[in-house]
Amino acid sequence: MEIQWLGIFPGIFTGFVLGLTGSGGAIIAVPLLVFGLNATVVEAAPVALLSVGVSAAVATYSSFRQKIVRYRAASLIAGAGMLITPAGIWVARQFPDALLTVLFSAVLTYAAWYMYRKSHESAAQSEMAVSPPCQLNLESGRLIWTIPCAKGLLASGAATGFLSGLLGVGGGFIIIPALRKVSDLPMKTLIATALSITALISLTGVISATSMGFMNWSLALPFTAGTVAGTLIGKHYAHNFDEAKLQRGFAILTWCIALSMLIKGAYAFY
Repeated sequence: MEIQWLGIFPGIFTGFVLGLTGSGGAIIAVPLLVFGLNATVVEAAPVALLSVGVSAAVATYSSFRQKIVRYRAASLIAGAGMLITPAGIWVARQFPDALLTVLFSAVLTYAAWYMYRKSHESAAQSEMAVSPPCQLNLESGRLIWTIPCAKGLLASGAATGFLSGLLGVGGGFIIIPALRKVSDLPMKTLIATALSITALISLTGVISATSMGFMNWSLALPFTAGTVAGTLIGKHYAHNFDEAKLQRGFAILTWCIALSMLIKGAYAFY
């Protein structure tokens, strides 16, 4: 197996973005692999899952020590996602790469819109939101489990798992908005829980892709090493940036990437 060491450089950039923003690693990973290393979306998706999953696991370690991960919620969402992820990988193999590229562009466009809107949302607007189905017990610090709460978490996990398998995305930028919609978890706990879910679902995707013979390990290993290194660097410098401005800047970058992916996919049809 000839290791493609050039993959370490886009991996570092992917990890740096992940470390700064706490999400969006796969959003950057797949386009970098497609444009920078001439991989197809089908090839890039499992590599992105591996790199983002390992980075999420590294970032989650300290959160486990602080005991701020909501284990039951994470297990339910990850369990649903892990069951659906192999189906997403199989479906991806049934479509031409051009169609998957256009679909990836559509997902990026939505993610960019969501991030940009949230960067302008004030605390007062957040407080006026409708009460979510999963309420936090202020005394115990645990979620109050109800049927609507369980349904919301299961739906979030299924959507995340399918998108993870189909496009190699579905980490933080899917899970965090989903958890914010169905729960009132504080942001620190929410991000820690989302990272643990990302690590578990990504692991399933990596195992499934490997068993199906879809994983390009010569590309995946250096890219993942670069992503882990970049994540540590990004986390170290994250406090130097204004969070709202950083989120808006990342949203604009995501829109540019989405447009590039759309042009590439449309061109492939002709």
